[in-house]
Amino acid sequence: MAMAASIIPLGLVYEMKFKRLRKTTLQKTRQYLVGLCLDSEPRYKKIIAQSCYADANAGIIDRRYAIRFIGLTAGHFFNLSLMHDARGAGLPPEEKAKLCDATCEKELENAPMVTTESGLQYKDIKDGVGPSPPVGFQVAANYVAMVPSGQVFDSSLEKGQPYIFRVGSGQVIKGLDEGILSMKVGGKRRLYIPGPLAFPKGLSSAAGRPRVPPSSPVIFDVSLEFIPGLDDEEE
Repeated sequence: MAMAASIIPLGLVYEMKFKRLRKTTLQKTRQYLVGLCLDSEPRYKKIIAQSCYADANAGIIDRRYAIRFIGLTAGHFFNLSLMHDARGAGLPPEEKAKLCDATCEKELENAPMVTTESGLQYKDIKDGVGPSPPVGFQVAANYVAMVPSGQVFDSSLEKGQPYIFRVGSGQVIKGLDEGILSMKVGGKRRLYIPGPLAFPKGLSSAAGRPRVPPSSPVIFDVSLEFIPGLDDEEE
């Protein structure tokens, strides 16, 4: 009951605001909803914006949409409040998908560390048996990116599909490029990427994700899934 009570006042405020939309034009309605996106609390803004901005830009927001938007927004608030209250009650956070489980972590303790001339370090979690990617070829790789404390700030596993990019072409950070070039298809590797090979401008924090300071070290667990255009049997 306490959680519901904390949401009702916010819903009523938005409902009162939407009543004023009855006398506005379609264009003003869109502008108004985008304004609500900007005024949302920071921890809700990203989720609301994903649907609100897209629909506003597509020109499909009307007054009927505005009424539906109240319900969708309240639902997001309720779900996020449940998560927030669970953290406040001391419940463990949801476990993020990983490429290296507890058994893997223990095995990595005794795995040899390789250090390259650039300062990149890595440990192989699993040796691949397929080909290595030539420079400029597309690769499909899964990754889990972490700060040194182990907190995840990005992951292809959360997106549900491998990340495809041209390796060695500067489409990703230097440490990831270098680390994947010497892998074989089917292999898994932990990359210890020093600051100069990571994110020069850093990455800002987001809900549930830590900030990455400029030129700070990061850790990537990477699995090379396949190389489009190369025969898997190639040695």
